[in-house]
Amino acid sequence: MMQRAYFKTIESRIYEPRKFIQVLYGPRQVGKTTLIKQVLSVTDLPYLFATADDIVGTDSVWLRKQWEQARLLAKQQNCEVLLVIDEVQKIQNWSETVKKEWDMDTFEDCPVKVVLLGSSSLLIQKGLTESLAGRFESIFIPHWSFQEMQEAFGWTVDEYIWYGGYPGTASLVRDEDRWKRYVKTALIDTSLSKDILMLTRVDKPALLRRLFEIGCSYSAQILSLTKIQGELMEKGNLTTLSNYLALLESAGLLCGLEKFAGDIIRKRSSKPKFQVFNNALLSAQSEYAFADARADSKYWGRLYESAVGTHLLNHSYADDYRLYYWNENSLEVDYVLQRGSQVVALEVKSGKDARNDGMALFASQFHPKALYTIGTEGIPLEDFLKMSPKDLF
Repeated sequence: MMQRAYFKTIESRIYEPRKFIQVLYGPRQVGKTTLIKQVLSVTDLPYLFATADDIVGTDSVWLRKQWEQARLLAKQQNCEVLLVIDEVQKIQNWSETVKKEWDMDTFEDCPVKVVLLGSSSLLIQKGLTESLAGRFESIFIPHWSFQEMQEAFGWTVDEYIWYGGYPGTASLVRDEDRWKRYVKTALIDTSLSKDILMLTRVDKPALLRRLFEIGCSYSAQILSLTKIQGELMEKGNLTTLSNYLALLESAGLLCGLEKFAGDIIRKRSSKPKFQVFNNALLSAQSEYAFADARADSKYWGRLYESAVGTHLLNHSYADDYRLYYWNENSLEVDYVLQRGSQVVALEVKSGKDARNDGMALFASQFHPKALYTIGTEGIPLEDFLKMSPKDLF
């Protein structure tokens, strides 16, 4: 079984002296549980693994029981013990309970080390910042990259553009109808119901789902929320739509990139450029089949650009840069990366015409560190999808 690069990071941290709670978070079906089980399979530390995913009505009492078992194991073995809790966000008041138990162990020199896993970034980050400040380190586990899918399953770059980066779906791609059903029911529906609707108050779930569907279909395109209102089955105000888009981002499904500008107010008032985290979310809801999509150069160009966006978006969490787009009138820069005071502009070209006047105008206004073209007459897409975007700075 393939080991992702995060394996070494997790393994090294659990052997460090007990100082921080380690928090692994990220979207569903990217292998967080598999990853921690791989680490547990090679560790010589006694451990206790428990998951709250399938337990109805999980409350803090359940979590305290797991902790007491870990303490008992540490006492019996007279050594450090690793406590791993999966889907921790399902537990009511989890962050307050973790804080209380962790601080008690710290005070009493009890050698229980803790790893928490969660699928809802919003709920995980809220709990960490509200109750566990200074007590944790977080590791974001993103969707699988092209290089990982190629190494694990032998995928071509075109297959990655269409089928995306869900490793659990790789065995289904030869039966495309089955693959689409699985993505829509086991991945999309589960993420919406378990990571958003079950854990967060959503007054208009039909509106949330419709926003997700429209946003996916417009991935890598700029579209105002005002215009989307006209396409929604049930209208909602712009604040509601913005909040729902934030929830979709927290689940690792869909986000709205802001326009790069000189001040934060102009960024936040801009039209969003929709971007899926994984191209499977786009293609599974498409009426096209793989071969038909590949034959439609205009449609394939959108998928091509969206694949670049997924790579940039997923890496932005670990590589500590902000991702934007830029446009002025009819001129556009597809993606803008900002890391501190450094700015890099990217244009994506899948066709023969590589000319883009938007890059020249952007360069004259913002003086970026570098300008790159991905695709035609630039960095080949396959090479780009195998590199870390931070190397562009």
